[in-house]
Order: sequence, then C-alpha cells, then structure tokens
Amino acid sequence: MRVSSVLAAAPPDPTLEASFGRDPWWLIGGKVLAVFVFLVVTVLLTMWIERRVIGRMQLRVGPNRAGPFGLLQGLADGVKLALKEDIVPRNVDKVVFILAPIMSAVPAFISFIIIPFGPTVSIFGHHTPLQGTDLPVAVLLVLAMSSMGVYGIVLAGWSSMSPYSLLGGLRSSAQVISYEIAMGLSFVAVFLFAGSMSTTEIVNAQADRWFVLLLLPSFVIYVVTMMGESNRIPFDLPEGEGELVGGFHTEYSSLKFAMFFLAEYINLATLSALATTLFLGGWRAPAPITMVWEGANTGWWPVLWFIAKMGLFIFFFIWLRGSLPRVRYDQLMKLGWKVLMPVSLGWIMLVATVRALQLEGYDMRQIMLYGAVAAGVVLIATILWETMRGDGDAAKEIVPGAGSGSGTGTGEAAPAFPVPPMDAPHYHGRSAQASQPVTTTREEVGSGTH
Repeated sequence: MRVSSVLAAAPPDPTLEASFGRDPWWLIGGKVLAVFVFLVVTVLLTMWIERRVIGRMQLRVGPNRAGPFGLLQGLADGVKLALKEDIVPRNVDKVVFILAPIMSAVPAFISFIIIPFGPTVSIFGHHTPLQGTDLPVAVLLVLAMSSMGVYGIVLAGWSSMSPYSLLGGLRSSAQVISYEIAMGLSFVAVFLFAGSMSTTEIVNAQADRWFVLLLLPSFVIYVVTMMGESNRIPFDLPEGEGELVGGFHTEYSSLKFAMFFLAEYINLATLSALATTLFLGGWRAPAPITMVWEGANTGWWPVLWFIAKMGLFIFFFIWLRGSLPRVRYDQLMKLGWKVLMPVSLGWIMLVATVRALQLEGYDMRQIMLYGAVAAGVVLIATILWETMRGDGDAAKEIVPGAGSGSGTGTGEAAPAFPVPPMDAPHYHGRSAQASQPVTTTREEVGSGTH
C-alpha cells in the first residue's frame, strides 16, 4: 500500500496559496479582529445558554436579571471577575503563576484562525475567503495549540505549591496524552479521503458527501475525544471539586481565574468548529437546502450554516453536562488507552486499504461489504474478549478472605484496594492506646478521678 499515492490522490488547489497573504493590511487586521470578537461573543452566549438550559433541565430558573432574559449575565460576571481582588499566595512561583493562565488562553485564540467560515466573498472590492489564514498542515496547528494549552494547566498546578492544584495539573496532562493521540488518529482517515491537511481543501472535498457519512467511526471517536480534550463533564477530572477542591485553578482568583474560564469556553467553540469543518461539510449547507436553492453555498449565507452546525455541537456539550455524571479516573484512562486507540488504529488500517483499492479501480461495493464484515468480526471479538476478561477480574476481586493485609479475617469479601488494618499500632496518627474505647466506673465518675 502506497500511502504517498493515497495522499496525492487529491492534488492541492493551486489557488490556495494565492488566496491568503495577498490581502491588504487593513483586511488582515479586520479578519483577526472579527475572529476575536466572534469568540468573545460566542463565550458570552454559550455561558448564558448553558446556565439557562441546565437550569431548565434541573427545574431551576437560571440567570434572568442582568439584561433581557439575563443575556448580559455573562458580561456582568466577567466584569465582576476582572474587578475582584487579585490574591497571590505567598509561596507560589510568581512568574510561572502569572504566565500559566496566559499560556492557556492565547493558544485557544490562535487555533480558531484556520477555521473557514465561508467561501470567497467581496469586501470593499477585495475578493477574499472568509477565513483568517490557511496552511498545508492547518489541522496540525490546532493539535499543537491544544498541546500548548495543557502546559498552562500543568504549570498552574505546579506553581501554586498546593497538593490539590498539583494533582489537578497531573490529571490534565495524563488525560490529554490519552485523548489527544486518539483525536489525532481520528483525523488520519479524513486526511486520506481529502488528500490534504488544509481545512479549505477538506471542506472542498465534502462538496458531494460529508465525511460524517463516509467516516462515521472517526466522527464518533472524535466526539468522545473532544469531550476529554475540553476537560468538561463527564471528563472534568482535573477540576474534580469533590476530591480536589477546585483542581488546578484552586489558588487563582480575579482576572487570572477568568482567563482559565475563557480558555475553556474558547476550546469548546474551537473543537465544535473543527468537528463541523472536518465531518459536517464546514460552511456548506445541508443537502435538503442545496436541492431547492442553488445559491445556498454562495455569498454570506454559508456563515449562517456554519454557525448553526457549530451551535448544535455546543448544545451537545451542554446537554452532556446536564445529563452525565463524572466518570472515575480509571474508567477515563481505560477508555482512552484500551478502547479508543486500538479502535482508531484498526479503523485507519481499514480506511487506508479501502482507499488504496479504490484508487486501483476495484469495485467499491465489494470493498465496503468486505470491510464492514471484517470490522464487525473484530468488534464482536473485542467485546467478547473484554467481557470474558472482565468476568475473570470480578471473580478474583470477590474471593472471600483474599489478601493477607486487606482482608477482614471474618470470611467477608476482601476490598479491591488495600486498606490498613483497624488494629494497627498507629491508625490515622493516633496510638493504639488512644484508639481504644474509654471505660469508666460509677465510682470514678463520682469521685472525679476520670
């Protein structure tokens, strides 16, 4: 199989380089400003929608005081955070402590610059694409910026000199390593079919059929990994309030905390926009609209389709937050390393084989049939293996009296994790004598000798 020939199947558009970098300075600055304003407004609206929707799901009112229907509540909260007292703990590494929120927020803004909002339009007589810029490896820029954003979280936990913050930062680093690899693997199938890593070329390759139909397993894997990448429920382990107080930003307040908050919601918007670009046709209108309206993908109308698709993804995030509980950390790591990565690798091998056979002129119906049968066999075998293996592990955990240091000695089931025996000489910092129950006699109580 020649991967180079597969990638070369769709040659890059020669007008790609000519479309970017030739705009006047005021137009380039206007695009950057438009992306910045769009992200800030998206964050404010997302906060309002999230609080209203979850309030409705939980039979609460939600914000309804600041502005009509509470629309200005997010802006009021931002102003409040910016004007609050900025408290810096005494023993922190001040330089790293201050740089950490900046390192989280800035990459989140940069990632959005390669997202195409629409086709080429005319702005004051200049024909320019509705996109900040594009690169031959534009999607890799998003992965690079998301990796840089993790440094801000890890350094925030380390510089705070707090065990809770440090544990939150370490959790975030382990979580991103687990899910970013699977996320990158989910992109490979898209690159094989589009023949490019450019976001513009990927959108153009979906002119006839969206990749969500051709590459449904890649889409499902990306949806799961983007939830882990965003550090939100059900994968918000770095912030786990129940066990880590507030997680990596426990010691932060005022504007520094607001920047972490801003970075989280911008990442939410970026991941949703990237999913729209890679799998849902980008700014292209859905099939029913294009069938009855030929001009649906021209002019400024594609911006509306793009924002609608992106909004659906954001609502999906909000719906999950209001519906699902936080998973255990071992479940999170098992899903990333033992499920998503092996499935991604197997799917890439299948897609690469199908793509190579397609380029050689084989019948696609037979290829898809054999591929579906092979994928089904592998999936069923994997489920059976995990089920049998899980039953064996469960049987080992409930053997009565198992374990010498953790069993109770009374024939009860041994716990799945080691615990100190109750009759230890020092238990929770108290001596065995202090842990014994105090017994007194009536004479001692009456004489006051106790």
